[in-house]
Amino acid sequence: MAWRGGRKRAGNGEGFDLRLWPDDRIGGPPKGRGTGRPSPRRGRRKGRSGIFRLIYWGAVLALWAVIAGIGTLVWIGIHLPPIQSLEIPKRPPSVLILGLNGATLATRGDMGGAAVPLNELPDYVPKAFIAIEDRRFYSHHGVDPWGILRAVVADVMHRGTSQGGSTITQQLAKNLFLTQERTVSRKLQEVALALWLEHKFSKVQILELYLNRVYFGSGAYGVEAAAQRYFGKSARQLTLAEAAMLAGLVQSPSRLAPSHNPDGAERRARIVLADMAEQKLIGDDAARLALAHPARAVKAAGAGSVNYVADWVMDAVNDLIGRFDDDIVVETSIDPALQGAAERALTETLAQKGEKLGVGEGALVAMTPDGIVRALVGGKSYAESQFNRAIAAKRQPGSAFKPFVYLTAIEHGLTPDSLREDAPIAVKGWKPENYEHEYFGPVTLTQALANSLNTVSVRLTLEFGPAAVTRTAYRMGITSVLEPNASIALGTSEVSPLELVSAYAPFANGGFGVSPHVVERVRTGDGKVLYGRSTQVIGRIVDARYVAMMNTMLHETLVSGTARHADLPGWAAAGKTGTSQDFRDAWFIGYTSHLVTGIWLGNDDNSPTRKATGGGLPVEIWSRFMKVAHQGTVPVALPGLGGGWIAAPQSAGAAPQPSAPGGHPAPTDGSDKGLDSWLLDKLFGRR
Repeated sequence: MAWRGGRKRAGNGEGFDLRLWPDDRIGGPPKGRGTGRPSPRRGRRKGRSGIFRLIYWGAVLALWAVIAGIGTLVWIGIHLPPIQSLEIPKRPPSVLILGLNGATLATRGDMGGAAVPLNELPDYVPKAFIAIEDRRFYSHHGVDPWGILRAVVADVMHRGTSQGGSTITQQLAKNLFLTQERTVSRKLQEVALALWLEHKFSKVQILELYLNRVYFGSGAYGVEAAAQRYFGKSARQLTLAEAAMLAGLVQSPSRLAPSHNPDGAERRARIVLADMAEQKLIGDDAARLALAHPARAVKAAGAGSVNYVADWVMDAVNDLIGRFDDDIVVETSIDPALQGAAERALTETLAQKGEKLGVGEGALVAMTPDGIVRALVGGKSYAESQFNRAIAAKRQPGSAFKPFVYLTAIEHGLTPDSLREDAPIAVKGWKPENYEHEYFGPVTLTQALANSLNTVSVRLTLEFGPAAVTRTAYRMGITSVLEPNASIALGTSEVSPLELVSAYAPFANGGFGVSPHVVERVRTGDGKVLYGRSTQVIGRIVDARYVAMMNTMLHETLVSGTARHADLPGWAAAGKTGTSQDFRDAWFIGYTSHLVTGIWLGNDDNSPTRKATGGGLPVEIWSRFMKVAHQGTVPVALPGLGGGWIAAPQSAGAAPQPSAPGGHPAPTDGSDKGLDSWLLDKLFGRR
C-alpha cells in the first residue's frame, strides 16, 4: 500500500509509491512549477521557521540592547564629575561677617552650618524627611521603582507635577554633584550616582550627608544652618513642629521659606506631620500637639541697615583675597551698638519729619578720626532699596565743601581773623548769592565760614584759583572728579558721603591722611588668616597749625553759625553744613576727637526737597546719634582747641557781626594777620 495526495493507493499488491515528486527535491520545486502534490510537513516547517525567526530577532535585539546599555553607561561614566569631587562633597562657600568684639552682623553667600551627626539630632528630625521625601528609604537600593510609579500616578491624577520620584539618595547625588537641569542625561547620571552612593555608604551615612547638605532656601545649606537661619537655634534643639517645617521646605525652598511665606510653610508642615502619623513614625498625641503649636520663624540676624555694610564688605573681600572656595569669616570694625543707633536716628527722624520736608532718603557714615568705620547706613530701608547711598551715591555737597576752600586760603597765608568782603559778586554773568540774600560787608574768615557766606567762598576761590582748591580736596581724601571752576566754591562737583566724611577726618586727627576701611581680618573657619589689615601710614597732609585754625573756624559753626542747633554736651565739636542748589541735598559733617560723622538727606531722583537745609534734619540726626556714640567716653580736645570741654552753643538767631572769634574786635585795616602772629594771639591771649 502506498500514499499519494494524502491517501492510501490500492493496487494488485500492497506497498508504497516510492517515486520522487518535484516538491521532494532539495530546494523545492523548480521556479514557476507547481509542487505536483502537497507536502504533509509543510505546515510544521512554517511554524518552526516563525519560531526560529522570533528567537533570532529577539537575540539580535537583546544584543543591541546590551550594546546600547553599555554605551549609555560609558557615556554616563565619561560625563560624571571627577572621582575626587565624588569623594569630597563640596557646597558653596559662606561668608560670616562679624562686628566689633566678635558680634555676628550678617552672612553672605550660601550659609552652611557645621555638620551634625545623626545620633545628635532628635529622632523625629530624620523621620520627618523620610516621611515626606522617601518613605521606602530603608528598603530600596538607591532607586525606588514603586516610588516612581506612585509619583507618576499622582502626577496623572493631578494633571501636573505634584510629586517627585527621586529617593533621598538620588536627591543627595543631585545636590552634591549635579546641576539642577531637568534632562534625561542628568536623570541617568543621578541614577548612576545614587547606585554608587548606596554601594559606597551605609543608609545612616547617606541620611546624615543628606541632612547636612540639602538646601533649605535663604542661602542655608544643611539642617544646622537652616535651624539657625529660621529658628535661631541649633538643629539639636529643634521641636517636632520645626523639624516638620524644615522637612517640608525641601520640595520648594525658595517658595516655602518661612521667613517670607509663613503660611505656605505651615501648610506644608501639616502635610509632613500627617504623613509621619500615617506611617507610625510619631504618635497621634505628638502630632496633635505639634499641629496645635506650629513653628514660627524668628527675625533673621543682621536684618536692617547692616546689610548695607555686608554688601560693602563683600565687595571689599573680593578685592582683598579674590576667589575663595572655603567658608570664611570676615572681622569688621563695625560697632553693632553704634550701627543700631545710627539706623534708628536716621530712619525714625525721616519717618517723623521726612515727608513734611520732601526728603525721601538719607545716609550716615561714622568713622574714627583715623578712618575706622564704626557705622554705615546706606538708606532708610534695605528691604525697599539695596542701593548704598553712603558709598555709591554721588551728590553735590554744597557748602559742606567750603572747608577745602578755606584750608587753601589758610595754607596761602590767611588766618581765621583775615577780612574779606561779603558783598554781591559777578563771575562771567554768574551771580552767587547768600542764602538769606543779606550781605555784611567786611567779615572775618571765621564768620564767613561759620555762617556759610557764599560770596566770600567764591572770592577766596578766585583769589587762590579753583585748581588749588581741587588739589586741596584731593589731598584731603576726595576721590571723585572735581571741576576746577569758580562754582567749586559752593560744592557743585558731586562726591559720596563716605569720601566727604573721610576728607574731614584729618581735621579731627591733627592733620594726618586716612584711608577709610571696614575689614580688619579675613580668615577661614579653622582660623587660617587670609588677610590682616596692616597699619597704613599716609602721613601728615596738613600742618598742625593749619588744623588748629580750621578747627577754630569749624567749631564756631556749631557755636554761632549754621549748625548752632547741634547738641553734644561736654564735647568740643566742629563741622560744616551743606545745602545744594534748589535744596536738592542737605548735609552735615561734624566731628569730635572721638568720631567723625556725616549725614546726607535728599531724594534718589535728585528732585528738590521742601527747603530742607543742612542745619535742620541733618544736624538733628547727627546730634541724636553722637549723643549715643559718646556715652561713657572721656572728652578730649580737638587739635588746636585747648581744653576738651566747650560751653553749650549760644542761643539761635544771632546774626553774623563783624567781630573776630571770642568777641574781640576784628582788624579794621583790611590787612591779613600773619599765621605766627595769629597763633601767638590764640596761645597767649594777645591782640
